[in-house]
Amino acid sequence: LPISTFSIYMAGLVFDWLEQQGGIAAIEARNIEKADLLYQAIDGSDLYYNPVDPACRSRMNVPFFLREPALEGAFLQAAEQAGLLQLKGHKSVGGLRASIYNAMPLEGVQALVAFMRSFERTRA
Repeated sequence: LPISTFSIYMAGLVFDWLEQQGGIAAIEARNIEKADLLYQAIDGSDLYYNPVDPACRSRMNVPFFLREPALEGAFLQAAEQAGLLQLKGHKSVGGLRASIYNAMPLEGVQALVAFMRSFERTRA
């Protein structure tokens, strides 16, 4: 059987990176912190909402919607101008989606939350 040495090499790099971050437990704690921060911002908002049962929510992909769907285009445009990219939701679901995988730093989620709050204030 052919062996994909590149895949093995890349997996090794990822494992090294995980160790440098403090290991699996440290990554898990950071992912929980990032997801909690974003979900709290969404759940505490009058403009945004997440229809997923809290017990079933992902820590990696956070879908959310605007209570005023007509503002979605303005949100995406303003987000892009603020350097926040790839927030458009899945084509079959719509809405918005933030992917906050392992490599996304907490500061990235903080920037998104600050932008979301600012966008909401200007639309109130």
